[in-house]
Amino acid sequence: MLDFDHRYRAIAAKDARFDGWFITAVTSTGIYCRPSCPARTPKAENVRFFPTAAAAQAAGFRACKRCRPDAAPGSPEWDRRDDLAARAMRLIADGVVDREGVGGLASRLGYSERHLGRLLQEALGAGPLALARAQRAQTARVLLETTGLGIGELALTAGFQSVRQFNTTIREVFDRTPRELRAGGGVVRGAAALLDGLTVRLSFRAPFDAEGTIAFLALRAVPGVEQAVAGGYRRSLSLPRGAGVVELSPREDHVAATFWLDDLRDLGAAMSRCRRLLDLDSDPYSILERLGRDDAIGALVHAAPGRRVPGSVEGPELALRAVLGQQVSVAGARTLAGRIVAAHGERLGRPVGAVTHLFPRPDALAAIDPNGLPLPRSRAATIVGLSAALAGGEVELGEGADRERSVAALLTLPGIGPWTAGYVAMRALRDPDAWPAGDLGVRRALESLGVEDPGRALERGGEPWRPYRAYATLHLWGALAEGVRPPARAGRRQARRLLVAA
Repeated sequence: MLDFDHRYRAIAAKDARFDGWFITAVTSTGIYCRPSCPARTPKAENVRFFPTAAAAQAAGFRACKRCRPDAAPGSPEWDRRDDLAARAMRLIADGVVDREGVGGLASRLGYSERHLGRLLQEALGAGPLALARAQRAQTARVLLETTGLGIGELALTAGFQSVRQFNTTIREVFDRTPRELRAGGGVVRGAAALLDGLTVRLSFRAPFDAEGTIAFLALRAVPGVEQAVAGGYRRSLSLPRGAGVVELSPREDHVAATFWLDDLRDLGAAMSRCRRLLDLDSDPYSILERLGRDDAIGALVHAAPGRRVPGSVEGPELALRAVLGQQVSVAGARTLAGRIVAAHGERLGRPVGAVTHLFPRPDALAAIDPNGLPLPRSRAATIVGLSAALAGGEVELGEGADRERSVAALLTLPGIGPWTAGYVAMRALRDPDAWPAGDLGVRRALESLGVEDPGRALERGGEPWRPYRAYATLHLWGALAEGVRPPARAGRRQARRLLVAA
């Protein structure tokens, strides 16, 4: 699908499904666009394709003023892949280059700066500095158009070292000055935005089951850390430079994210983590094409093509909560987590609503006596052991983690089995093909759908649903939660008809 002819047919059809997958540059105009740009289709001999906006910018192209390629959802490639380029892109999106430089990025990935730069140039058409620059430019444009922050404060927030560097980059990338990109007035300016909250738009690739995603998170909301609010969801954030709170409110064509941050420079990282939490860069078309043909779950996928796999804002937090949820109900896990937060979580300096604490850090939990946790002895020991492994670096669940290595490390810890490791891979490591082996909910859902031999699918590890086993799992959990139950003796074909009708 990624050869020139397929890409050219996509831009000729103005196909929005490919927005974010690649960038189209036109040599006759010197601009780059998203595939769905409504402008007249350029001649094939004038078209160049790039994997990233940074590569197009490095080649001298400017962003299209009409289709706004910087506003497109991110590429699902960076979640699906687990190679060096994908791991680097996830870290750059989290702001590692802005905070730690190229040396910090290279160190996290285990390469020299020179070798990393060469590998990224070959894979993505741009080095780490260019990729980070494109990320800063995109954040800056969002801030210019959605907030009233002063130019100096905005430049610092977006990750630029100076206003001069900020102005130069904006003009080079967008062929406009910051003032020309600035949204209309009426927005709270300057430091007051910290008090009243700073709201930005998070784009997504439609269809997006916002209601189902928010409901999933709200059902598991830990008291003190998370809160379900009217039409949305609120939670605390532990960010590189301080704490924060975000409220996520889905709209028709975007998610409104309102942030209260101790340090505005954390905005880029906070936005990136919220995108991961809601799985906004997912590719529902590819998932529908792969899973929609399956006899067992195809009807479920067609009925809810926008279903997402909710992620996490902190991998260690998700892993610890997964252990708390072993062999107890969702409500029970929520209650246990709330007690641990109240006893060991850090209280926010500026609470928002019922969100008053950060989830406890691994180093804090690693130092406590397991007997002091409100858990069965074996599970308390697992929590403390996992916390020590996370704090000591034996288990890595950050954006640059090698998924295979991380899962293997989890499985060496007492009390962590294949289901827990698979669940962590699915939500913390953002692996779309992760599989929570032996999940009882999956079995019950298959039985409720009238599948003749659900055990066979489980024994094969969900093989027919690769490379989207995590999404298949969420569809089955959703069916079970929503009580979709064809007659017990219905065959798979009849069950599919009933589900489509529902």
